[in-house]
Amino acid sequence: MPERAHIGLGSNLGDRRGYLAAGLAAVAALPGTHLAAVSSIYETPPLGPADQPDYLNAVCAIDAPLGPVALLAALHKIENQHRRQRHIRWGPRTLDLDLLLYGERVIDSADLQLPHPHMNDRSFVLAPLCEIAPDLHHPLTARPFTAHLAELTHSDAARAIGSLALPENA
Repeated sequence: MPERAHIGLGSNLGDRRGYLAAGLAAVAALPGTHLAAVSSIYETPPLGPADQPDYLNAVCAIDAPLGPVALLAALHKIENQHRRQRHIRWGPRTLDLDLLLYGERVIDSADLQLPHPHMNDRSFVLAPLCEIAPDLHHPLTARPFTAHLAELTHSDAARAIGSLALPENA
């Protein structure tokens, strides 16, 4: 039976909205996947090197028949199809797909950490996540994600700038 997974989408190169839309469509097209929700698009300054464009970010919720490891592999394949480069940590990227949550699962392996280890520190993850799942709790802290978001400073606040069109196959 499918489990609910939450995926962060990001882009700061080229047609940022286009890359987010293409990434969302590719995720929704994964076999047996149901797109349950999509957040607004949020804009934030980059986390890494400052000499790169601002990011556009969103979060989607899917009901996924793939297990978490297979889903992560599928997300990496989608990134690669959209010319994602992994040369610079926190560097610019055409498309970034992060598996944030997979149900209530907690995984700590070399290849996958769930929940995503840095999500509580990032408004560009928490703001869109709280928009589509306001009652969701962190699997490790048992606190609502809205509480984690409220603790962040406003200096890194993500601001909603529009919506992401749902793909036709959703």
